[in-house]
Amino acid sequence: MPLTALRKFEQKIERPLRILELKKNVIERQIERQIRMFERKRDGIGKKIEERIRQFERKRGIRLDDEVRFIRSWIERPLSIGAVTPSGKVLARTMARYVDPHSDGPVVELGPGTGPVTEALVQAGVAPSRLVLVEFNPAFCRILRARYPDATLVQGDAYSLRRLLETLLLQPAAAVVSGLPLVTKPIKMRLRLIRDAFDLMLPGAPFVQFTYSVAAPLPRRLGGFSVEASERIWMNLPPARVWVYRKA
Repeated sequence: MPLTALRKFEQKIERPLRILELKKNVIERQIERQIRMFERKRDGIGKKIEERIRQFERKRGIRLDDEVRFIRSWIERPLSIGAVTPSGKVLARTMARYVDPHSDGPVVELGPGTGPVTEALVQAGVAPSRLVLVEFNPAFCRILRARYPDATLVQGDAYSLRRLLETLLLQPAAAVVSGLPLVTKPIKMRLRLIRDAFDLMLPGAPFVQFTYSVAAPLPRRLGGFSVEASERIWMNLPPARVWVYRKA
């Protein structure tokens, strides 16, 4: 396209694009308000269920299993947890398969929850002492600390990855494995996360992410990275797919 024609085309679409962006911003703010209202209502329900579970545990003298604890945390904060139940073994093994256990450097796991993917990584040959687990939920942190005492546990927001890890990691990471609910976040936040992860990793190291969505959590058209995907894992509940990103 000649330069003059290109400029005319840009001028022609500039105003519609600005209007579209404004509408998009308005819709995003409306969605955020609805989410906050939903979470406030859900908080009240979650607290009641939490107290009933605690009473049941005290009365029976038992501690409930990971699935119940995971559901309890999801009820309290549904958009901050990537699943309603812990990742199934097939999904966890599929994610771990993309990590070379013989590579150098730490393996960072984002949002490990109660540790099903962590367990799969260890079973695949990743030494627990190489693991850096970034978990926001304090209840899950207590479980992880007890189960993987040799791992480095960081309690914090994984979306602030650079701030959390840039001074902690003594060498570039061999992989980043994510169980975060990436698709619930704005695309700019997703891009910032993966770019921060690439900055902390060895060249060509994988960023491994699972999702229940049919679409990729980060579309290939955004550029700057290569993308590969596993087959859909129908044995997981709900069915999931693993996406692997590497810096181009």
